[in-house]
Amino acid sequence: MWISATLAVALLLGGGGFAAWKLDWFSGNGSTVSFGKTPPAAAGAETPEKVPGEAPKTAPTPSGDPDVQLATGPAATFKQTTKLDDGTVIAKTRLAGAKSGFEGDVWVWTPKEYEDPKYAKSGFPVLIALPGGNGFPANYWSDRSLGLQKAIGEGVQAGTSLPFIVIMPVLNPDAKYYYDGSDIPGQPKMGTWIAEDVPDFTRANFRTYKSRDGWAFMGSSSGAFVGMKEVLQHPDRFKAVIASGGETVPDSPFWKGHQAEMDANNPEKLAQKLIDTGGPEVYINFQVGTKESGKQRMTQFQEKYGKGPVKITIRDIQNGEHNGWHYVRGMKEGSLEWISKVLKGPKPASG
Repeated sequence: MWISATLAVALLLGGGGFAAWKLDWFSGNGSTVSFGKTPPAAAGAETPEKVPGEAPKTAPTPSGDPDVQLATGPAATFKQTTKLDDGTVIAKTRLAGAKSGFEGDVWVWTPKEYEDPKYAKSGFPVLIALPGGNGFPANYWSDRSLGLQKAIGEGVQAGTSLPFIVIMPVLNPDAKYYYDGSDIPGQPKMGTWIAEDVPDFTRANFRTYKSRDGWAFMGSSSGAFVGMKEVLQHPDRFKAVIASGGETVPDSPFWKGHQAEMDANNPEKLAQKLIDTGGPEVYINFQVGTKESGKQRMTQFQEKYGKGPVKITIRDIQNGEHNGWHYVRGMKEGSLEWISKVLKGPKPASG
């Protein structure tokens, strides 16, 4: 079972709460965060007044890459929830999904490169990180103790990772049931929330890419299932997924009596459909710890569906267990580099 992020931090810190404050972990929490900066106006130009909730009145012209999508607005209001050692922050906002009708919290982290003027006209790849367990009311990938954002930052410096924007939405509408990231009849439309509302929100607030080449998922346990399912279900929108310790078939209790709808959200049937239709290509990287169960179902899935446009790899995490710390270790050991080779990264301005 997953230990809650709050309890995990308490266990790790023990009596060292004061030390954590000295480390500046919580400095600025609750303050408003503005991701990305509009370049300075030309000499003599009048600086436009920024109105909260609106997109900047002046924005950089996109780079020569027609795939670049500048933030469309309206801008969300973000509040800092934690600060990393490199000065980057994780912030939270509340998103009312226009298409799903579901309202929930979303956490966001951007790498240092996102604020670099050299990349002001460039898009950035997006990694939608999905938690396991209840996935509500929090997304545990927003907890700095798991080290996801740090792993990406260090990977960028080492040349093994792209500088991903990490989007961390809640996965389920309550803490009692799981909904397989799907639109189950009579239930909240969590499939539309994940596949449409969250990406729409991301495009409204960040410099991204129009094509699927800049969009991917990562997830653990039930979040791994949802991430893989979304990639197979919407290969025109998403290209790749790192799926750690997850299932390969839907198992929400709400599917009872809805076999056709469940089949439409079954990764096995979705993978076969891609094979039968010839694509587009999608990339799945399973991660599994050598101290947890589940590798057999991943191997069986790979043997049956890992052909044609469905590209599947399996990464063993030595001495790994079913938890986020070990899955991040697997990402550092190779999965981040794997997904970075599949997606496109930002390009600095020339000159």
